[in-house]
Amino acid sequence: MLEEHQILLGGFSIGDFFPSLAWVSALTGMRRQLQSTFSKLDAFLDEVIADHLEKRESNAPDLVDVLLAAQRDESADVRLTMDNIKAVILDMFAAGTDTTFITLDWAMTELAMNPKAMRAAQQEVRAVVGNRTSVAESDLGQLPYMKAVMKETLRLHPPVPVLVPRESMKAVTIEGYDIPVKTRIFVNVWAIGRDPELWEEAEAFVPERFLGSEVDYKGQDFELLPFGAGRRGCPGLAFGIANVEIALAQMLHSFDWELPPGTHAEDFDMDEVFGITMHRAQNLVLVARPLFAGEA
Repeated sequence: MLEEHQILLGGFSIGDFFPSLAWVSALTGMRRQLQSTFSKLDAFLDEVIADHLEKRESNAPDLVDVLLAAQRDESADVRLTMDNIKAVILDMFAAGTDTTFITLDWAMTELAMNPKAMRAAQQEVRAVVGNRTSVAESDLGQLPYMKAVMKETLRLHPPVPVLVPRESMKAVTIEGYDIPVKTRIFVNVWAIGRDPELWEEAEAFVPERFLGSEVDYKGQDFELLPFGAGRRGCPGLAFGIANVEIALAQMLHSFDWELPPGTHAEDFDMDEVFGITMHRAQNLVLVARPLFAGEA
């Protein structure tokens, strides 16, 4: 269901560009697909909520329990509806898992293709973590090179290549272009991250460019906007980055990574599948050799 959801979100709908032609979606089958996927997801979310309502006295409340408790709070300034709760759950599934996997997948792809960067990142992580088998969140602040690897991955492979649409609040003129009020604006962060006017060796994977650089992905530097900026920036930025960094650090610490026998970096298929999120077209296959006995 999530795969269908992501494909439809990133698919072409003529009504997005020419609202008066939205009826064409009924002829192309897009409206039917949207309704079918919506019905399946809605039924699933109804099951999730019903299950939590039946087990209201949970000893370990999760996100859904917290949302349902907030809905029952009559003193709240804003009362949540069931649709609000379903939207948050869907966001956690769709935005909070797929993008994490995509970023890890591309980071490991680039490191596998650039052994020098792989060695530098592993040496840094292992020097900080030492003989411990688990990476702690407190270790992340001592890993500047790995953080540079993450920034370079997000520059070349933003998990959401085109940000959620914006709308102009008033008529403006930018660089000689007249933009009317209520114009829907799509920001292509994939293209920005590869713009040779903004980046030297724009197509090359060079984490070192971020060492000592103040450029960050938090929405203040417009040449690097994988999470967007302003009021429509990603609300899960800090949580998402911590998740990805600790997972990548653990993978680099616990395993030595090699290409499969007979495979060379130039053989890698770097094609991307365009959608609201941008996966690799082909699965990444690497050989993992455990550093610690007993790990698999």
